[in-house]
Amino acid sequence: MQMAYERIQPGQGHEAGRALLARLYSQYRSGEMPDIVLEDGGKPRFVAGYPHFSISHTKAHVFCVLADEPVGIDAEEKDRKINLRLAEKILSPGEKRQFEAAPDPRLTLLKFWVLKEAQAKCTGEGLKGYPNHTNFSLSDPRVRQMQGCLVAVVEEEDHVI
Repeated sequence: MQMAYERIQPGQGHEAGRALLARLYSQYRSGEMPDIVLEDGGKPRFVAGYPHFSISHTKAHVFCVLADEPVGIDAEEKDRKINLRLAEKILSPGEKRQFEAAPDPRLTLLKFWVLKEAQAKCTGEGLKGYPNHTNFSLSDPRVRQMQGCLVAVVEEEDHVI
């Protein structure tokens, strides 16, 4: 798996993501990056289906990952405002217990959110309804802090439902 990120200007997310993917692809494989198509559920993939990739952007950063297996990435700025009432809808009972015991509920909710979004991107299912069927842990090592963001990377072999 290879990952890259860079700082961007607001409004550059989509274009910056594709440009970063092209640069990362050129390091991963020789030759030009293949065309990208959307699967029925909306998940982007290369025409050949390999390698797998995922892109996420915030207002100030873009993150990209390439892997041999399906992969999903999500990022959120750590200072992003989030309505804590969202926890009632998106957290499973086990996640909600962790959320209620956490010293920083806002950061806790963001950690769970990036994991849920990365998993949805990895599987290609997307976020349908409320993603409250997972059982993530706050100590999940797939969430890291980078450039003032929380970033989660979930690969097919390690996603948890």
